[in-house]
Amino acid sequence: MTDHLDTLRDALPRLGEGVLVTLQLTLGGALVAFVVSVALGLLSISPVAPLRWLATIIVEFFRGTSLVVQLFWLYYVMPLFGVSWDAVLTGVIALGLNYGAYGAEIVRGSINAVDRGQWEGAKALNMSPLTRMRRIIWPQAWVLMLSGYNNLLVMLIKGTAVALFIGLQDLAYEIDQLRINTTTVFAYGIGLVIYYLFALVFSSGLRQLEKRARRRLGLPARSAHAGAGVAL
Repeated sequence: MTDHLDTLRDALPRLGEGVLVTLQLTLGGALVAFVVSVALGLLSISPVAPLRWLATIIVEFFRGTSLVVQLFWLYYVMPLFGVSWDAVLTGVIALGLNYGAYGAEIVRGSINAVDRGQWEGAKALNMSPLTRMRRIIWPQAWVLMLSGYNNLLVMLIKGTAVALFIGLQDLAYEIDQLRINTTTVFAYGIGLVIYYLFALVFSSGLRQLEKRARRRLGLPARSAHAGAGVAL
């Protein structure tokens, strides 16, 4: 055990570099996923039918195909058409598109879950569709979205490990290198702890954000999770 701890101490700088890459993938992927989810979620409730169809096709495509294959397409196939990015950006885009498609369902479900009386009341006040969404519907839907986004973010953190397939030396890669010099149980045990701490920190942050959003609406800080969660 002492030898393992000495090896772990020596490997800490490399593990730190791996954590940094995983952090870049997590934050970048989450940002892209949020933008994609909001755009597709709003398009999916558009009164213009072709826009709804387009959103549905995109969402079903990215939900229905493997994240690993999407990653390979972006990294190995797109350069054949003259489009290429570095490995980290490729990972961020792949994670953002894949998890953004799941997030679009969270946005759509949360907006549709807002009480119809709120929609009708806003219409009665003669608000424009944009003002209605911005001032009445979105603040209430946002509270519902956050619990779903929390689940999605934890899944995204675990999904960053697929970056290993395009040669990124992320946390999963460094944990595998640690295994070579220690044992499988020790190395992957360390990996489990680090990924768990990652998920715990980000999840706690979103829970605080949810509590704050609920307080702004005058709702109790704690409630049962909304039914707009993501099905993965």
